[in-house]
Amino acid sequence: MNFLSGVLSSLLLRRWIILVASGFGIAATCVRVFETEKSRSKRNELKKQKELRALSNKISVYARDVHQRFPTGDVVVNERDLAEQLRKRPEIVITALNLLLNEQKVQRAPLSGYWKLNS
Repeated sequence: MNFLSGVLSSLLLRRWIILVASGFGIAATCVRVFETEKSRSKRNELKKQKELRALSNKISVYARDVHQRFPTGDVVVNERDLAEQLRKRPEIVITALNLLLNEQKVQRAPLSGYWKLNS
């Protein structure tokens, strides 16, 4: 009898957990569906800024790694080559480089489309 009651209580607990998890899923879906255009655009903008910051950090790490391998020279990269290296679109890489330019972590090289990465 104890075994049977244990099995039943276990099944009830599992159903309760599934019910609560489903409720959270439905609530999250409703928040996305009934979200206003203003909050949706704000969320997308924050997501883009976060991705841009992550890409900027990747570029900085790349510059540091290349400079460690070749310590005597400057690290100069082409925008398109860097985009291929990081597997990103060139426009996004250029935006990230401009962000790093404002932080003085990169400099424009004399040749068009080339950047000097400060390590």
